[in-house]
Amino acid sequence: MAIFIIEYPEFFFIFVPFFFLYLFRCISGRWKKSSSKPTNWPLVGMLPAVVQNLHRIHDYATTVLTECGGTFEFKGPWFCHVDMVVTSDPANIHHIFSRNFSNYPKGPEFRKMFEILGDGIFNADFELWELHRRTTLSMLTHPEFPDFLEVNVWHKVQTGLLPVLDYFAENGDYFDLQDVFQRLTFDGICKLVLNYDPCSLCVDLPYIPSEKAFNDAIEALLYRHVLPETIWKLLKWLQIGTERKLLEAWKAFDEFIYPLIPNSSKEESDDYNMLASFRKAYEEKLSTGLSTTTTTTDFLRDTALSLMLAGRDTTSTCLTWLFWLIATNPSTETKILEEIETELNLHQEDKKWRSFSVEESRKLIYLHGALCESLRLFPPVALEHKAPIEPDILPSGNQLKPNTKVIVSFYSTGRMESVWGKDCLEFKPERWISDSGRTKHEPSYKFPAFNAGPRTCLGKEMAFAQMKMVAATIIYRYKIELLEGRGYPVVSPRDSIILQAKHGLKVRLSTRNY
Repeated sequence: MAIFIIEYPEFFFIFVPFFFLYLFRCISGRWKKSSSKPTNWPLVGMLPAVVQNLHRIHDYATTVLTECGGTFEFKGPWFCHVDMVVTSDPANIHHIFSRNFSNYPKGPEFRKMFEILGDGIFNADFELWELHRRTTLSMLTHPEFPDFLEVNVWHKVQTGLLPVLDYFAENGDYFDLQDVFQRLTFDGICKLVLNYDPCSLCVDLPYIPSEKAFNDAIEALLYRHVLPETIWKLLKWLQIGTERKLLEAWKAFDEFIYPLIPNSSKEESDDYNMLASFRKAYEEKLSTGLSTTTTTTDFLRDTALSLMLAGRDTTSTCLTWLFWLIATNPSTETKILEEIETELNLHQEDKKWRSFSVEESRKLIYLHGALCESLRLFPPVALEHKAPIEPDILPSGNQLKPNTKVIVSFYSTGRMESVWGKDCLEFKPERWISDSGRTKHEPSYKFPAFNAGPRTCLGKEMAFAQMKMVAATIIYRYKIELLEGRGYPVVSPRDSIILQAKHGLKVRLSTRNY
């Protein structure tokens, strides 16, 4: 307990007020109840239930939302202004993210919580958001982009991923596959955004502060969602707990990114350059009267960090859960292997592995379904925060005042029986394949892994192509033994904004013989 308070002092500030009330309830026997819905206590509201279940907050939220029909009104401590509506209802998601999109900008409260991202695309609204989206879309739809993606992904697979995996396979050592995926995607997104490969994925597995800083940052951002603003601001001022880790992560990001930003457009190469495009778009917007105090250099830093967060954590998280799901459902691995051999024509030659194009990746229908299942059950971005500008009524009937905090649980949406059927907790890639054998598409408000509405992730197709290249390579070349139980920690979601595996994914590899 003492270690926990030292590590997470934020909970000491909220522990004392309800401790004696909690103790009294336990003694009197009234604490036991059949409902999973949190008790609304005097003074502290429903916060005790959140603290009690913080180690499994996403699953707890799913249990409560299931019991409440998909939407629940949370009451926070008195005078702390943390009352909120929590929902996983697809009708509400469609309403908030699409039908009434203009009434739900990110807004000042979101920017406060995610201040580390500055004017990046995740915080941006209105003109600035349009600039981000337009510039990113122009890069991703550039005629040269598929070739650029293929060259960079396969180069990293050959020079980084395979040497590392071969090393562990030859030595028979267990290792953290999630860490390998995070390094792979970190190197890849840095090359794409900053035109620089930090080479974090190599046999030595070097410690790079900016790469590991993402893990501390996303944990702190979750606590900002559940703690009263006065508490996390006090912790930030005192520089303790998760807020201290967030400040250290901020420093690591700045020390890594700023030196890689060219001082002017003259220093930027003529190659496919993402920052050069954003510099040009931002400076053109400034010349037309964009109201902002953010310098061009700071804007490029914010842009780079936001894209790095999207590129590193979302892709690596999906791959981590994919391989856990495959390891715990071995029949799916057999089907993926058969598809790889058939669609890439590996069975007609000597079964020697080869790289494949973005276009060829679209033939891997079953693997695509497996990735969709990973994203449904473990969406990398587990929740989204929204708040209306004007009063609103959700399809569920909940009335919202202006600036009411709305937490949308994407994690819970993927696990609702009312949305996905009685087999909603099962890993079934087949649910994504139509009767004609093609990929089956679901509306984004039912499958919000890539967000929904106008803010749908622009890198969706790029992510699928990259993940198929990496996943197919590993599945075809190696047998994976999952080390879970038997003295190894159980694999479970981490309590953070990004749904990483809490203790990583410990595995042992052996090379397949063909």
